[in-house]
Amino acid sequence: MPQPPLIGITTYLAHAQWGEWDLPAAVLPAAYADCVRAAGGRAVLLPPDAPEAAADVVGRLDAILLAGGEDLDPALYGAVPHPRTGPPVRERDAWERAVLAAGLARDIPVLGVCRGMQLMNVHEGGTLIQHLPDRVGHEGHNPYRGHFCSHSVTTAPGTRVGDLLPGTHQVATHHHQAVDRLGAGLAVAARAADGTVEAIESTRHRFAVGVQWHPEMGADAPVVRALVAAAGSAGVAAPAGTAGRNARTVRSVPGRTFPAQVP
Repeated sequence: MPQPPLIGITTYLAHAQWGEWDLPAAVLPAAYADCVRAAGGRAVLLPPDAPEAAADVVGRLDAILLAGGEDLDPALYGAVPHPRTGPPVRERDAWERAVLAAGLARDIPVLGVCRGMQLMNVHEGGTLIQHLPDRVGHEGHNPYRGHFCSHSVTTAPGTRVGDLLPGTHQVATHHHQAVDRLGAGLAVAARAADGTVEAIESTRHRFAVGVQWHPEMGADAPVVRALVAAAGSAGVAAPAGTAGRNARTVRSVPGRTFPAQVP
């Protein structure tokens, strides 16, 4: 019987409190795994590890989801930190760059969410706007701390994202940085009304898509369904010992609403 594809999801490396414990932890909002499971995948968490372990780990996966999180270290794209750029988390940066490189080398499906999209751009030599309000003159992409808000994005016809989400849509947003110079081999697949790049995709890989918004928090998640479908397709080379497990049918994602949403 076909097995659900294994979708590796990167995690935060943070100090956390639960019960009587207060310790360093690898953490991830549950919505990521929920969304992958709802789409028919099997979620596997990828906490930061030694970069040299990435190829071995990725070799056992069918797809990668690069989760959102902290600002990337500006040194990765040759920039001086902006006063509003958060402190670097270099262990996570190094691990996720290695995971991404290994995934692209195998040409397995990759989806970058928020920070994950920015990492995809930087990995290909692109740069970031370190504080978006300086560029667009408003706080509409991240108006409230600790809340997902919504704004519209318009996708580009003829792109993968445009096929999945044709036209203009409301998306869950929480970011203060964005793509500036586009990396090599990438195409813009969506923009916000103010011109901010909201989705990118590779022109050189079978499925390598980044979205600046948070599909795991939306009322629908076609890009996550597409990731799982691509991971489960016959075109993906199965890891050793799993031949044939990728022939499968993908289930639909049930509706959900933005948690802690502020109009």
